[in-house]
Amino acid sequence: MPTVNRLVACFFCGLLSFAFCLTVGRAEMKEKMTPLLLKVEDAPVPFVGSDGRVHLVYELWTTNFSSADITVEKVEVLGDGKVLASLDAAAIAGRLQAAGRRTSAGKLAGSVQALLFLHVSLGEGATIPQRLIHRVTIHANAAPPGQQVMTENGGEVAVNRRAVALIGAPLRGEGYVSADSCCDASRHTRAALPIDGRVWLAQRYAVDWEQMNAEGRIYSGPQEKLESYTIFGKPVVAVTDAVVVSVIDGFPEQTPGKYPTNIGVDEADGNSVILDLGEGRYATYAHMKTGSIKVHKGESVKGGQVIGLVGNSGNSVAPHLHFQVTAGASSLASNGLPYEIRDFRIVGRTAGTAAFDEAEEKGTPLAVSAIAPAQQVKGALPLDQLVVSFAAQ
Repeated sequence: MPTVNRLVACFFCGLLSFAFCLTVGRAEMKEKMTPLLLKVEDAPVPFVGSDGRVHLVYELWTTNFSSADITVEKVEVLGDGKVLASLDAAAIAGRLQAAGRRTSAGKLAGSVQALLFLHVSLGEGATIPQRLIHRVTIHANAAPPGQQVMTENGGEVAVNRRAVALIGAPLRGEGYVSADSCCDASRHTRAALPIDGRVWLAQRYAVDWEQMNAEGRIYSGPQEKLESYTIFGKPVVAVTDAVVVSVIDGFPEQTPGKYPTNIGVDEADGNSVILDLGEGRYATYAHMKTGSIKVHKGESVKGGQVIGLVGNSGNSVAPHLHFQVTAGASSLASNGLPYEIRDFRIVGRTAGTAAFDEAEEKGTPLAVSAIAPAQQVKGALPLDQLVVSFAAQ
């Protein structure tokens, strides 16, 4: 058979049964099957976290282009040729989510697409890489015995060096908890949503701000009473000079302690405000108190100006302020962007998301490891499960 026909036959053989008939006519043609397709849709934007390190947060899209299971055994993130991060099978199994699922697994069924949620933390003084590529070791069940374990390189992308917004805090006062903030354990970071024909991650860097009282409780009193919650009714402020591009008000307050049902996409944020921060960056404030919003669409606001109060409207289980910055004026159909808060103090760290969820559910004191003296932070994104204080702007 001529070489071209042999290649064509091999191609269709691979599509139909994944038999890996890879023989080609000339030695210099080293083509090989890559059953796991890799790509990065949204390049990471480097930002400084509250730990003083530079972080890269993004998603590696993986597609199993075979008829049987693929197990992802190892992933290495290379920056300009150097290994920046390495994930073993256990780490991968906690980060790989099939399309439309919120649970993770290290195995992809045949013909399935999944997102691998990646977080690279660079060492102090490390150079930010210009390009990233991913070296992935897999076990492909559809391959012949002896050829099932293979290593692929893919998902090459240039790091996005756009400027990160430097802003003020959205709240004032003490005892605020950065629940579900960036990066690894955050439910926001993995909230991929199919909106208007594509997948968006508007909440990639979102945070739910809660507040503890002097006893370390999220609420004190009847759980179903809004006024029991320390944060309820607290002023919400503009993070910088901006223009109001969206105001939604009039949604009722939800009863704390249980998630509302039958909430549509257009109701998820509840009473909300979106500010245009300039340079293609937008700040969303969600779940605000009914009737409390003090600004109007098209109005210019000053940094530190009160724009409303914290509430419990929309898709919310307890009063809190959901805050995020995105690359578009939609709170859902846009991609999240990192930001850095100009000035705040870290006074403690919680025992983690599970401990926070229990304290929010039961009203018990939240276990916090105090940081004394308080850590003064300037120009950084508050990472997950910190207890912080914000000065008046």
